[in-house]
Amino acid sequence: MPSTEISRRQIFNVAWPIILANLSTPLLGLVDTAVIGNLGEASLLGAIALGAVIFSFIYWGFGFLRMGTTALVAQAIGADQPDDARDVFLRAALLGTGIGLVLMVLQTPIASGAFQMLDGSNAVEQAADRYFSIRIMGAPFSLALLAVMGYLLGLQATRMVLILNLILNGLNITLDLVFVLLLGWDVEGVALATVISELTTLAIGLLIILPRLRKPGAISLRKLASPGALTRMFSVNRDIMIRTLCLIFAFAWFTNQGASQGDIILAANAILMQFVSFAAFFLDGFAIAAESVVGIAVGSRNSARLNQSIRYVFEMGLITSVILSCLYWLLGADVVSLLTNVEPVRQATEVFLWWAIASPIVSVSCYLLDGIFIGATRTPEMRNAMIISLIAFLGLWWLAVPMFGNHGLWLALHGYFIARALSLSYYLPGLMRQQR
Repeated sequence: MPSTEISRRQIFNVAWPIILANLSTPLLGLVDTAVIGNLGEASLLGAIALGAVIFSFIYWGFGFLRMGTTALVAQAIGADQPDDARDVFLRAALLGTGIGLVLMVLQTPIASGAFQMLDGSNAVEQAADRYFSIRIMGAPFSLALLAVMGYLLGLQATRMVLILNLILNGLNITLDLVFVLLLGWDVEGVALATVISELTTLAIGLLIILPRLRKPGAISLRKLASPGALTRMFSVNRDIMIRTLCLIFAFAWFTNQGASQGDIILAANAILMQFVSFAAFFLDGFAIAAESVVGIAVGSRNSARLNQSIRYVFEMGLITSVILSCLYWLLGADVVSLLTNVEPVRQATEVFLWWAIASPIVSVSCYLLDGIFIGATRTPEMRNAMIISLIAFLGLWWLAVPMFGNHGLWLALHGYFIARALSLSYYLPGLMRQQR
C-alpha cells in the first residue's frame, strides 16, 4: 500500500522521466526526415511525412489503451489489489493486440481512405503506400506496447518507461541508418526499422513487467473476462477515445483554417505550433504524473492524499508553464530565425509570436485537469467537457476569424484551452466530494 503522504519530490520523480521520454521522440522524426531527405527524391520525403500523419492519427486515436490502463492500474495499486492491476494490463494488452490485427486486415480500405483525405501526388502516394503496407504490420506490437507503458505508469515506474522509449527511438534511429543509408531500402527501410523497434521494445517491456505479473495469485480467466470489469474498461476507453477524437479534430481544424489563409500563414502557424508542442512535452509530463498519483489516491480512498496530489501537481505545472513562457519571450524570435530563413514567413511568425509565448500559461490547467480526471476515471465528465469545449472553439472561430484573421484563429485556440479548463473545473468539486 502507498503511504498516506505524498510530496512534491515524489511527483517530480514521476514526471521528469516522462518529460525526457517525450523530448526523445521528435529526434526520431528528424532522423527519418534526414535519411530520406538526402536520397534526392522529394516524393520519398513527402511519403514519409504522409505516412507519419496517418499513423499519428491512428495511434493517437487509440491512446486510451495507455491512459485508461494507467488510471485503472493506479487505482488497483491504491486499493492494494495487485492482481486487479495485472488483470487490467492483460485486458488492455489483448485489446490492443486485437485492434492491431484488425487494422492489418483492413489496411487496404484504411490506406485508400487516408490517401483520399490527404492529397498527395501519384509519386508520393505510391511511395507512401509502400511505407504504409510495412508499417501497419507493427500495429499489434505498437498498441500492445501502449498497454505496457500504461501499466508501468500506473505503477509510477516512469524510469522504466523512459528506458523503453530510449530503446524504441534509439533502435529505430540505428536501423534507419543501416537500412536506408547502407542497404538503400528508402521508405521500406524506415517502415521496417519502426516495426522491428516496436516488436523489440514490446518484448523488452514484457520481460520487465513479467516478474510483477507473477507475484499475485494465479490468473483467473473467469475474473479476466468478468462482465463488470470489461464493462468498466470499455466505458472508460470509449469516453477517452471520444475525448481524443475531439482533440484531434480541433487541431486538424486549426491547421486547415490556417492553410485557407495562404502558404505564408500556414508556414507561420506550423512554426508557432512547434512552441505549443514543445511546451506540451513538459506539461504532459505533469499531467501523466497526475494520472498516476490521483489514481492511487482514488483507489486508496484517501481524500487527504488526493487533495495533496492535486495541489502539488498544479504548483509544479504552473511554475513550469511560467518558466516556458519566459523562455519563449526571451528567445522566441531567435528560435524563429533558426527555424526559417524565408523572410515573409519569419515576419509573419513574429507578428503572431506572442500567442505562442502565452500558450504554456493558458494551456497548463487543461493539461493537468485532463490528467486528474483520467486518474480518477471520471471519464464521462472529461468527455462532456471536451465536447463542450470543441463547440466553444468552433463558435469562437466563427466569430473571431472574420474580424481578426489569423489572430482570431489563435484566439479561438486559446479560448479552446480555457474552455477545457473551465468545463473540467466545473466538475472538479464533484470529484473531490466523491472521495470524502
